[in-house]
Amino acid sequence: QMQLLESGGGLVQVGGSLNLSCLASTHTFLSYAMAWFRQVPGKEREFVAAISWSGRSTYYAESVKGRFSISRDNAKNTVLLQMNSLKPEDTAVYFCAADLTDGSVYLESYEYDQWGQGTQVTVSS
Repeated sequence: QMQLLESGGGLVQVGGSLNLSCLASTHTFLSYAMAWFRQVPGKEREFVAAISWSGRSTYYAESVKGRFSISRDNAKNTVLLQMNSLKPEDTAVYFCAADLTDGSVYLESYEYDQWGQGTQVTVSS
């Protein structure tokens, strides 16, 4: 079964940038839509961004549009999340997820079958 490993989280000041990376363990990765979600303690997991298997279609939460960018490199089994102009409200654990079913892109967390362990992003003011 494909596994996902996130990296790139950390502590950054308001207005700064971070680049998250998600490495998939198998090359079947290129068949799947991928997404990033985030979660803070006591709250539901929140959709951040998603990308189709080809990379031609991307989707963003309103709260991150214009600041975050999702991309993928299928040759490297990697999906990236570039985060700019970070705000304190972006502080969360960020999770990478894969939809292993029909290749469609979904915005709901329950549609995703495989999850990484998460990486902490903290934006300090």
